[in-house]
Amino acid sequence: MSVIGMLNKVRLKFLNLRLKYKMVILTSLVLLAFSIGGLSILQYAFNLYNKEIYRQSAQALQVSTNSVEAELKKMERLSYQITTDTYVQSYLLELMNTDSNYDKYMIGNELRKRLLHIGALNKYVQSIQVYDIYDKEYASGNLIINLSEERLATMKETAREEEGGVNWLSPSENDETVMAVRDIREYMDFSFERLGTVGIRVDIHEMMHELTNNLEEQETNFLIFDQNERQVFSDENKLDGIKPSDFLVNQQGYQIIKHNGERYFLTYTEANHLDWTYMILTPYSNLFTVISQARTAVFLTYFALFLLMIFLGSKFTGTIVNPIESLNKKMKKVQTGDLDYYDVGMETELTKDEAGQMHENFKKMMNQINYLIGENYKKQLLIKESEFKTLQAQVNPHFLYNTLESINWSAKIVGEKKISQMAESLGYVLRASINMKDALIPLEEEQTVVDHYITIQSYRFDERLQFTKEIPKQFLDIQVPKFIIQPLVENAIRYGLQEMIGVCKIHLSIKEEEDKIVIQVEDNGPGINKSYLDQIESGDYQPKGTGIGLRNINERVKILFGEEYGLNIDSEIGNGTTVSIILPKEDKEAYVQSVVSR
Repeated sequence: MSVIGMLNKVRLKFLNLRLKYKMVILTSLVLLAFSIGGLSILQYAFNLYNKEIYRQSAQALQVSTNSVEAELKKMERLSYQITTDTYVQSYLLELMNTDSNYDKYMIGNELRKRLLHIGALNKYVQSIQVYDIYDKEYASGNLIINLSEERLATMKETAREEEGGVNWLSPSENDETVMAVRDIREYMDFSFERLGTVGIRVDIHEMMHELTNNLEEQETNFLIFDQNERQVFSDENKLDGIKPSDFLVNQQGYQIIKHNGERYFLTYTEANHLDWTYMILTPYSNLFTVISQARTAVFLTYFALFLLMIFLGSKFTGTIVNPIESLNKKMKKVQTGDLDYYDVGMETELTKDEAGQMHENFKKMMNQINYLIGENYKKQLLIKESEFKTLQAQVNPHFLYNTLESINWSAKIVGEKKISQMAESLGYVLRASINMKDALIPLEEEQTVVDHYITIQSYRFDERLQFTKEIPKQFLDIQVPKFIIQPLVENAIRYGLQEMIGVCKIHLSIKEEEDKIVIQVEDNGPGINKSYLDQIESGDYQPKGTGIGLRNINERVKILFGEEYGLNIDSEIGNGTTVSIILPKEDKEAYVQSVVSR
C-alpha cells in the first residue's frame, strides 16, 4: 500500500471517530503545539542568554584590549621620544667617538639621568635598556636587570627588522616583561647611522592586573599571544599549552573548549594595533551550570503539565460533546419534516453556557424558519401579482405605438409630410424605449434615436434649434448604454433653448482620449449657476420633468464600467453648458463580457 493510501485510510478513520474522541485528539494536538511552541521560545531565550554571555564577554575583552593597547602605544611613543632625543643622540655619539674610560663613565651617567628624566620611572616601566654599538648597557628604571646574551641578541635582531621603527619582544624564561625595542639612528645630520638600541621593559603583569581587574572578579583567565603564538601573558600557569591555532577554526569569536579535563567558554579577538591575539577563558560551570539545570527543570515541568492537561481535557470534553449530540438528535427529527416538534433528546437540564445557548438558538431558529416559510409564501403571491400587472402595463405602449403608425399612414395619404415624419420619429423613439432586451446598443442605433428626437423638436422650434453632430465612422460600432445621449440633448433643449431668446446651437461630438471614449453634448444656452451645478454633481437635486435624469445616466455608466467613468458637467452663466460622457475604449466583445460579468 502506498504512503498516500495509508494517509487516506488514517484520515477516514479519524473523520469517522466520535466527536468526544476527536475532541481528545484535538486537545492533545493543541497542547502539544503549545508545548512545542513554549519550549521553542524557551530554547530561543536560552540561546539569547548564551549570546548575551558572549556579548558581555566580548565587550569586556574589547574594553580590556583597548586599554592594554592604549598603554602599549604610550610605550611606543616613549621609545620614539628616546631615540629622537638630542641628548641621547649626542651622548651615544660621544660614547662612540671617545676612548677615555673616564669620559665614557661620565657620559654614561648623564645618559642614565636623561633616561630617568624622559620616562624610566613611568608607570608599568621596569627599566629602559640602552645599548651602544659596542653593546655596552646603560639602563635606568625601577627594576634594572642584566639581559642575557641571548636576550640581547634577540632584542637587537627584533629592532633591526623594523629599521628604526618600533617592534615588540615577547617574554623569555629569564625576563617576564615585554619589550618595545628600536634601533637608535643618528638623524641630526641625516646620516641615519646606527648609534645603538633601546628597549623599554614593560611590566605586562602589573598592567594586566590593573586593566583587567573586572575579569578577575568573574574568575576568568586572560591570555595574550604574539604573531608566533608565543604566550605574552597568562594569569594562570595551569592554562599553559593553549594556542590560538587550536581554536580559531570557525572564526565566530567564541566557542566552548575542553582543556586539562575542564570545559571553558573561550572568547577571543585579534588586536587592532599589534599582531597579538587576546583570549578570555571562563570556566563553563560558572556560566552554564545554572541555566542547564533550569532548562532540565522546565522540560520536566512542561511534560508533567502536558499529561495533566490531557487528563483534565478528557474529563471536560463530555460537558461539550453531550449537548452537541443531543442537538444532533433534534436536527435528525427536523429532517423528517416535523418542523413543529424538535425539542427532544435532552435528558438533562440545559446549562447557560454556549452549549445551552446552541439549543436555545436552535429553538428560536426553527420558530423563525416556520415564520419565514409563511412570509415567503405570501411574497411569492405578491410577486406573481406584480408580474401579471407588468405584462398588463405593456399593452398600453404597444397600443400607443400602433396608433402612431396609423396616424403616420393617414398623414402620408393626405400628403401631410410634416405630421408623418413627426409620427414616424415618435414611433421609433417609443419603440426603442419599450425594448428592454439589451443594456448596451451600438452607437449608430443611439444616434438614430437622437436623430428622430431632433426631427420632432425641429418641427416644434423651427429655426430656433440648430443641431449639428460630428461622429467619425470608426465609432459607430462601439457599444454604449441605451438612452444616454438622447436625455442629454433633451436637457440641452429644456435648459438651453427654452430658457433663452434666439437660436440655440446644440453640437454632438465623439472623440478618443488615451484609453477612453468621450461623448460631448454642447449648447450655447444661458448656462447653469454654480450652486445648482454643485447640487447636480452631488446628486442632491430635483430634476425638472419626468425624463431620464443625469443622475440616472451617471449611475448606469458607473455600474456598467466602474467608478472612473461617468458624467462630467462644465457650465458657466452666459457661456453655455458642456456635458461629457466618459466610457472605456473597448471593442464590442469586451463590452458584452463586462456587462455579463456584472
